[in-house]
Amino acid sequence: MSQTAIAATRTPRPGRDLPVAIVVGVAMLVAVVASLFIRKEAFAVVAVLAVSAGLWELAQAFTRRNIHLPLLPLLVGSIGILVSAYTAGPEALFVAFMLTVGGVVVWRVLDGSGQPALRDATAGAFAAAYLPFLGGFVMLLLAEPDGASRVMLFILLCVASDVGGYTVGVLLGRHPLAPSVSPKKTWEGLAGSLILACVVGVVGVQLAFGGEPLVGVILGLATVVTATLGDLAESMLKRDLELKDMGRLVPGHGGLLDRLDSLVLTAPAVYVVLTVFQPA
Repeated sequence: MSQTAIAATRTPRPGRDLPVAIVVGVAMLVAVVASLFIRKEAFAVVAVLAVSAGLWELAQAFTRRNIHLPLLPLLVGSIGILVSAYTAGPEALFVAFMLTVGGVVVWRVLDGSGQPALRDATAGAFAAAYLPFLGGFVMLLLAEPDGASRVMLFILLCVASDVGGYTVGVLLGRHPLAPSVSPKKTWEGLAGSLILACVVGVVGVQLAFGGEPLVGVILGLATVVTATLGDLAESMLKRDLELKDMGRLVPGHGGLLDRLDSLVLTAPAVYVVLTVFQPA
């Protein structure tokens, strides 16, 4: 049967439980903001927990294809990657990532489980790059003297992209953006993401740093591109794994990884734009 026929006979998926999603989303945002402005170290702990939970969800999902992530070295390496990025900068982030990948490969080769070691080690390297390495760029933002404001702007940009796209897509969406990957994403929703993210970028840059509006527009554009790519990439992964959600840790949203997918790809983009155009 063709892919088109399969798509036509598939029962439509229900949307989000919107009231629950809103309550949980606001609660998560408040918790993150509270940790961010109480102490930077508190936010770093939240980041470590989020990345660890995401790795656990990814490990559970991969078992559907008989792929077994070396979870223990990944979790230990994730702490090292995030802490190194926060305390010692980009070079330490890269070195800690390479050490983690090396540790994952050695662990998987020596554990003697009888499973294909190369496949599991490759998946482990992907997991290390996907979550702790990309998440390390949030720690680089946090380490700046005005790091709390930078991380806050990063989070608000991602929220604006998601909210703008979802709202406009539900109300006005007619033209699918990538129907074979994510049928609910539309070009109208993408336009909503662009508008709201650019507005948040312009206002945020001016309020937080007294920066130029153009920098806010660049941030908005970069956020929407990377957040959309991150969301579509995870959708492709879930389709391959035959999953609707990566987990059930976040009521109304699915798994925690379903919330991190756009954030992790956006973090490097926001870090680069702010470093180049709005240095501390």
